[in-house]
This record gives sequence, structure tokens and C-alpha cells, in this order.
Amino acid sequence: MVTSGVYTSALEMFSIGIGPSSSHTVGPMRAAADFVHYLATRNSSETATHYTIILHGSLAATGIGHGTPDAVIAGLRGMNPETCDPKEVWGQWAQLESGAHIRIDDAHVSRDDIVFEAHVQSFGHPNAITLIADAHGVEIARATYLSVGGGFIQRAGDDDTADRRGKGTPGIVSTYRTASQLVAACKDDPTSDTFNRSIADIAMADEVAIRGAAATCAGLDHIWATMDECIEAGLHQEGYLPGHLRVPRRAANSQRKLLARTTPVPADEWLAVWAMAVNEENASGGRIVTAPTNGAAGVLPAILRYLVQFEGISTQQIHTFLLTAAAVGSIIKANASISGAEAGCQGEIGSACAMAAAGITAVHGGNPSHVENAAEIAMEHHLGLTCDPVNGLVQIPCIERNAVAAATALTASRIALLGTGKHVVSLDTVIETMRQTGRDMSTRYKETSLAGLAVNVVEC
Repeated sequence: MVTSGVYTSALEMFSIGIGPSSSHTVGPMRAAADFVHYLATRNSSETATHYTIILHGSLAATGIGHGTPDAVIAGLRGMNPETCDPKEVWGQWAQLESGAHIRIDDAHVSRDDIVFEAHVQSFGHPNAITLIADAHGVEIARATYLSVGGGFIQRAGDDDTADRRGKGTPGIVSTYRTASQLVAACKDDPTSDTFNRSIADIAMADEVAIRGAAATCAGLDHIWATMDECIEAGLHQEGYLPGHLRVPRRAANSQRKLLARTTPVPADEWLAVWAMAVNEENASGGRIVTAPTNGAAGVLPAILRYLVQFEGISTQQIHTFLLTAAAVGSIIKANASISGAEAGCQGEIGSACAMAAAGITAVHGGNPSHVENAAEIAMEHHLGLTCDPVNGLVQIPCIERNAVAAATALTASRIALLGTGKHVVSLDTVIETMRQTGRDMSTRYKETSLAGLAVNVVEC
């Protein structure tokens, strides 16, 4: 018997932070800030004079490219991903490499205090970080955190894997745990073909129970405004992205080329430009909305900009899009994973594509069955996608993948809306298949940069 639901609030699913990675940047920063809070609330007069930071698994394998050391130091200094100035975060690791010691209140950190254990994955998740505080050489506190994707963190040992996946935001009133249960919840009579509520209605009821209608609407407006600002920022930046690859920014020049055309530009051709704009901002460590991860953050904003600019959708429809996407993302997060380190890129870009397809289908008048079908189509065609970032940077192939996934989301929605909503393969089946595929996938292909493009692209 179902006793609790899995809905993760849209204001948590779409959290505002900084690039380049929700699991390798935002999560570690939050973990470090939580550790400092834990130190401050202990019943002890001892003050930390030194920190040791141990990165395990994927956090160690690609931590340098993702800016993990910088993010951890920022968190120890009390910075928050949503409110910090990104410019104040970056450059700490470079200082440590040059032999400097960094002061954090009364404590210090040196290069040797950040330890990389790429082959240690014994904490229930491939993204783990252990933080140790000592006072004049005597350990006073230690905690290990898991960065489980999308910027979400948990203390190692707090929950086992099944419990972690099965929990939504505290305070929710819905009881669905699967897509089929969510669709059924939209009917008063389960045997009828009539839907009395939309998926967005179900999600909004949870949001109202969590924080109230006014705060929810204000939060959703802020999320879309930040997404839109990120697109605009990416469209007006030139030059190269950070890192040794010297990847050129393309969004600004692509926009100029589209605007210079003398013939009408198909509306959906803009999707690629807007998605790349977002992920170029992410790759440069700028302000970003996790949706549901940073590596896949360009898909939903591109689709929303398309709906706003070319279809003139209302504020209420923007809310419908985000709430529907959050409900679908919650089911994926609860029953499989949105973490590239855990499931490969199918868990990141596949989830984002499914969420975007669901959102656009709802806005275009699809019923809950159409929405579920669109999400299933989108996710199904990302099964098996590996996470193999070249040089450990969220650039190649990540940026282009967002552009392709945005187009796929639109196509998936169109296919679903042409049908009746009835289909052979369910979204629940595809989510379970994604979970199994991620479990069976070699660790080398899951955000470790040990295989795939990461080793076959020759750096110049």
C-alpha cells in the first residue's frame, strides 16, 4: 500500500546555483557549508585550525575539471550556491597549486590537504566527500557526504540507497511513486478515460502544502527569470571557455548568423542556440538553474524560451511547464537516478529531455497520458548514453548534447500529441530500464573521463 509520495518540489528540483556541475560543484559546496554549520552547533568550545578534504570516486576523477576544490573551499567559507558571486569562488585551487595556504577563518588549507581517491566508491554512491576538521593536530569532527545528483546531498549512512531514492520533499500530500500512479491520480474514477486534474494540478497541491501558493508562484517566476537571464548572458559572451581544451563559445555567433538570414528562420532552429548559450554559461562557472542537473541545464530553458517567444504562453502556462517537468523528474530521481556518476548521461540529459517533453506536452493541451507518453519517448531514446566528458570538463560532448536533446524533446511531444496517449512501453518501464542500464554500465563510462570520447579525443 502506498503511504508516501516522491514529489521533489520544483523549487528544489530547479535550484539556482553556479556551474559547471550540480554534483561536482554545487553539491560539494553545500556539503562543506553543512559541515561548517555542524561544527558551529556542536556542544564544544574547540575551533578548527585545519581542514582535510578527501574526494572519493567520481568527485576525485573529474574534480579538477569541475572545480570541486574551489567549490569546497567556498562552502567552508560559508558561501551558498544560490547567492554567491561566482567570481569569488574560482581560483582557489590554482593558488594552492602554486604553494599558497588558504585561510578559512581561524583554519587553513594547503594543496596536500585536498586528497583525491578516484578508486574509492564504498559509501553507497560514486560521488562522496569526506571533510575532517582538527584543532592543533587533534581531530574534532569528521563527516562524509554523498552528492547524489542535481545538487542534492546527504550524509553517508543517513539512509540506504532505496530510502534515498524513495523520498520526496517533506510536507507533500500526494502518494504516487510511479508514473502510472501519477496518471491515475489525475482521475476521480480510475476506470474512466476522463481526467479531472492535470499533472501540474497534482504538483501544485504538493507545493501549496509545502510553502503555500504565493511563495510557490514567486519561486517559479524567479526560476524562469534566472533561466532566461542565463540564456541572455550566454548569447552575449565571446571567446573561449575555461580549461585546456580552448573550446570556443558558439552561441553568440550562432545568434548573429540566424539574425542575418534573409529568409524566415524556423522557430525550432533557435532551440540549439539557446541550449548552447545556457551550457556555455554553465561551463564557464556562471549563474545557472539546475534542471535537473547542471550538465543538462540547457534543455528546459531552451524549450521554455521557444514557448514564450514564439507561442506567447502565459505565466500560468510557464508554471504548468515547470510543475509538470518537476513531477516527472521526481519519479525519475526516486526510481532511478539523475546523476551522471551513477547512471551515465542517460540519467542527466535523458531525464532533462523527458521532463521538457512532458512540460511542453502539458502546455500544448495534452492530457496526462499524452504527457507520460512524451516523457517515455524522450527518455527511451537516451537509454545507454554514457557520461564521458573530455578532460573532465562539462564542455565536450555536454554542450551539444543539450542542443540535440532540446530538439528531441520537441519531437517527442509532437509524436505523443499525434496519438491517443496509449502506447506499448510505459514511462515506468523505461525508467526501470535506465536504472538497470546505469547499474550495468562500466564505471569508466560514468563521469570518470576514463573511457569514450574522454580518451579518444586528442588534445592539441
